Formats: sequence, structure tokens, C-alpha cells
Amino acid sequence: MKNITVIGSGTMGNGIVHTFAQHGFKVNMVDIDEQALQRAMATITKNLDRQLSKDLITEADKSDTINNIHIFNSIKDAVGNADLVVEAATENIDLKLKIFKELDEYSPAATILASNTSSISITKIASVTNRPDKVIGMHFMNPVPVMKLVEVIRGYATSDEVTDTIMELSRKLEKVPVEVNDYPGFVANRILMPMINEAIYTLYEGVAGVEEIDTVMKLGMAHPMGPLQLADFIGLDVCLAILNVLYTGFGNQKYAPCPLLVNMVTAGSKGVKSGSGFYEYVAGSKELKVAAKFSK
Repeated sequence: MKNITVIGSGTMGNGIVHTFAQHGFKVNMVDIDEQALQRAMATITKNLDRQLSKDLITEADKSDTINNIHIFNSIKDAVGNADLVVEAATENIDLKLKIFKELDEYSPAATILASNTSSISITKIASVTNRPDKVIGMHFMNPVPVMKLVEVIRGYATSDEVTDTIMELSRKLEKVPVEVNDYPGFVANRILMPMINEAIYTLYEGVAGVEEIDTVMKLGMAHPMGPLQLADFIGLDVCLAILNVLYTGFGNQKYAPCPLLVNMVTAGSKGVKSGSGFYEYVAGSKELKVAAKFSK
């Protein structure tokens, strides 16, 4: 594999682009929003500069990485020579199905189509293509250039050959791939999201405050980040979407999203991306301050 196309230039998309490009792959980054593409390139450059300041890469590495990236506004134009396409669009099933129909139409027959979805069924995504054996989940963790795990999700029809190829490719990116089967939430979010949801319920029911809940989990369970802060970091809208997939997929009340989470997302309070969630976020500031809504 030499040529990679990544659909989406947001947090996950640009991180995936960065990682592939830094490891010598030619990467086409696709987004219909030209400004989003420019912001993504600025983010990649900033993150490379951070690696450079820590002596993790050289100036030549930075230059080579940037030169390996090309930007596109059209899927059709970006996938003509792709060996692998990684979709990293918004966690919305209708959007993903639309994208995969286009990828199937415009990509070469041998191209592997991967989704970075954190919860949506790979089997469902594959069903809208004529190559379900070549559709697979490649769930990177955020921030992509730093986090080692890749959940490799086999759809019902994903072939052994494609699975082996993606496992080996992940190792070439210096990641640790873990093969899992296609059930709601896979492994990471099937375990993580109920914990985050329970933390939100604990706040909702007045058991403890935001800082208290996060402190218990950080100091008592050795978590690097408390579950409420982590929810803000992931995006409260993303957490809600994943919980809805789990709730619909399993039909079990234990996955029902907390009403507080639903209200926060409805009100536009989505965490870091919106500037406010369980904590308040100010650009350039590292101070962690509980949101006024939850402060004592």
C-alpha cells in the first residue's frame, strides 16, 4: 500500500492524515469545506512543530510529511489511485452510507474501504457497497499521532485477507491493532460509554459534583482523565450518538443516555468543541474550570 485517501479533515481525519503521511504514505485529504481543509493543514503543521520541539522528528521529517499530503474537495477526484480509503466523517449513519456508496462507485475494485466509526455497524456500512469483503473498521483513538491503539473491526463479510492487511498496515504506523467483531460499540465504546454515562447520572442525581467525580476516578482508579472531562474531550454529541447506537442495538435500558447529557447536547453544550461542557474551555488556556452551570 502506498496511496491513502482520508475522507474528513476534522480532529480524527487530520490526525489520521498526519499519521499516514509521517510514515511515508501519499495521502489525499478530502473535505467539501475548503476552509476546513486549510484549518486541518494548520493543525497538522502545529502538531508537527510540537513533535519537532520535543526532538521526536527532524525538520526533514516535517517537510516530507507535509509534502506527502494533498487536499481535495471531491471524493471522485481523490480516490482514483487509492489502495485504501479511510472514512473519518461525522458519526452519522446516513452520511456514512452516502459516502460509502460514492467510494464504492469511484474507487478501484481492489481498494479497501475502511471506516473510523466509533460505534456504527461495519456490516451495515458494507451492505451499501458491492465489495463487503473489502469493508472494515479502522477505529483510531484521539489524538491519533499519539495514541497506540487501533480497533480493527471485522464486518460480517470482511475477508481474512483484508483483515490481515489492515492489521499489518496498523503495525507499520507503529500502532497496536486489536481485532474485534462487529457488534454495537465494538469493545472500546461498549465499555467506555456506559462508564461516562454513569458518571453523568452520578452528577445528575446529585451524588457529587463535577470535580469530585473526576477526582475519584483519577486518584482512585488511576485514570489519566476523569470521565466527565473525557466526555468533553470526545464531544458530548459524539457520546450521545454512541450511546444511542448502543441503546438501539442492544435494547437494554443500561445504555439509555442520561437526560442531562441529552439536554446539554440539545442546548449546544458539546464540550471542548463548543467551549463549554462539564468544564469551560478558553482557547490557549490550560486552566480547567467547572462550567458555571455545575459550579457550587
